Order: sequence, then structure tokens, then C-alpha cells
Amino acid sequence: MRRLVLLFLLTGIGQLVFAQADTSLLYLRFPNVPPFRIIKAPDSTRFTKDDLEKKMPTLIIIFSPDCGHCQHVTEELIAHIDLFKKVQIIMATPLGYDLVKKFYADYKIAGYPNITMGTDPGYLLGTFFHVRSLPAIFLYDKKGSFVETFDGNVPVEKIAAALLTP
Repeated sequence: MRRLVLLFLLTGIGQLVFAQADTSLLYLRFPNVPPFRIIKAPDSTRFTKDDLEKKMPTLIIIFSPDCGHCQHVTEELIAHIDLFKKVQIIMATPLGYDLVKKFYADYKIAGYPNITMGTDPGYLLGTFFHVRSLPAIFLYDKKGSFVETFDGNVPVEKIAAALLTP
């Protein structure tokens, strides 16, 4: 009996020692829009997941104001904004508020009410999404469920097409 108990004990310890940590991506393990808090441009108010419109698709873009690819995607997004009229777009960066405010003004984001831009001071979104390159784009459907991710300089038509996939 002692040997049996010892065998079970050693087996249990062996499993603990050789168990691997779950390294899957958080946004795949938790496929809903993550809780977040950004400081909005141009008024430095807070914007959180609770402020999102219900039953509306969400596009989260992690960007850098000084990134050429991010600037290009922003230009394309604005040029094709009619494809995204029924989508709430969150553009977040970990960089300083002054840079975000300038980018906001330069691209006249105030003219696009469905775009919310701000700084993510704790880089929560970048960490949650395990961002490795910019821009990083994450699409959620109207139920708040993850649909698809896009990295880098992706055609906005491709993003819009993903909105239509059930």
C-alpha cells in the first residue's frame, strides 16, 4: 500500500515538474474584447470597454504615430471610411499623449465619429494581443467575439471583407 501511495505521489510530482505553462495567446484564450482603458485625444478623457457601443463590430488598431505603415493604414482607413461606417474603431498607442494628439489633429480624426484614438499608458492592449509589429489590427464581431487579426500594411478592403464573414 505504501508503494502505491508513493507511486501516485511521485507521478503527481512528475506531472507538476514537467507540466508546460499555457503559452497560447491571450486573445485566443479569451476571445472577447479585452477590458482596456485609453486616454482619448484630443480631450484626455478616459475611454474603456464599457464605453463601446453594444451590438456593433469593433476594430482595435495598435499603432505608433511615427510608424510609416501605421500612417499608411490610417490614410487608407480614412479614404475608405464608408466601408467602416457601422464599425467602432479604437486606435491605441503606448506612446505619449502629445504624439497622439498631434496625429489626431494631422489626420483630422475629429471628422470621423466612429474612430476613438488615444494612448494606452500601461500598454495593456499590446500585452494582451502580444503585439510584435505595428500596426496590429484586431477585429471583433457585433457580439464582441474575436474574428481575425491583421499585421502590418494590410489592404482595408481585406479588413472590411472580414466584417462580412459570418
